[in-house]
Amino acid sequence: LVFLVLGLSAVPACIVWDFIARRVGYLNSLLLSFVLQIVGILLPLAGGLIPAFVGATLFGGNFIGAVSLVLTMVGRYYPTRPAKMMGKMTIAYGIAQIAGPAVTGTLAARGGSYADGLYMAAAVMAVGTVLLVVLKVMAARGRENAVTAGNPV
Repeated sequence: LVFLVLGLSAVPACIVWDFIARRVGYLNSLLLSFVLQIVGILLPLAGGLIPAFVGATLFGGNFIGAVSLVLTMVGRYYPTRPAKMMGKMTIAYGIAQIAGPAVTGTLAARGGSYADGLYMAAAVMAVGTVLLVVLKVMAARGRENAVTAGNPV
């Protein structure tokens, strides 16, 4: 049932996150999506059916939405050759889709539960969130520098 909830939550994700991005910006939307995804990853560790369902809803509603947001951003930041960057990102995503479950399975076999795998996934997402915050700060500084140089942004 948890995987059904996850899948059903993913169905409207691209549309919902595009709507949110148009209101608050793509970078802010991606940051929010990452934070909600971290919560969704960690919630099942609380135990019980309700945290598992809420975690699945958050995870399902965010993972494909985050991919959609990033691909849209790539199209905007690389307008002349977006396919090249999207290809590189797809390769990286594919590698992670293979390596993540393999590492999680190894951790689960050694530790007897999936908790370490969930912590690892949340830690990777936390690193990504920090990198997004750095990107946001750099973008703000770039806008400030452009304005002080007399170039409207």
